[in-house]
Amino acid sequence: MRSFLLSLIIAVTLASCSGNEAAVNVQELNQQFISAWNNKDSDKLISMLADDVHFLQGEVHYNGKTEVSDKWVRETIGTITDLKTNTVSSGTDKTIAYEAGTFSVDVLPAGPNEPHAVGEGNFMLLWKKGENGEWKLHYAQLEDLPVMVKNQ
Repeated sequence: MRSFLLSLIIAVTLASCSGNEAAVNVQELNQQFISAWNNKDSDKLISMLADDVHFLQGEVHYNGKTEVSDKWVRETIGTITDLKTNTVSSGTDKTIAYEAGTFSVDVLPAGPNEPHAVGEGNFMLLWKKGENGEWKLHYAQLEDLPVMVKNQ
């Protein structure tokens, strides 16, 4: 009986320890991403991308860190400011985390006589935990509404 109780205590202890790995705070990951975007820190943004990242926006689909870095991050970062998100849904486990909702940005004028504009739409960001324990953005999808002239 004593042997059974000792085995039970050890089993319960091991089971409780194995489940202690906490899920990531996806809001914190996304806030780091948004902060880097609003601060125009493309190096930080690119460091947050997985090697096999996917980016979708309407009919546009970029694959891999190099293409996403060049065609989304570097080409877009200088054209918008004040990225804000409103979370509608999120979820996490030990290896995957996502957040989805709506976003808004200020769109900078394309030329000196062009107006400021506002962009809005839906977003979904999916993060995956790598073998090294680092969380990387694996998938980003944006669904834009038409850009509208900003009332000044």
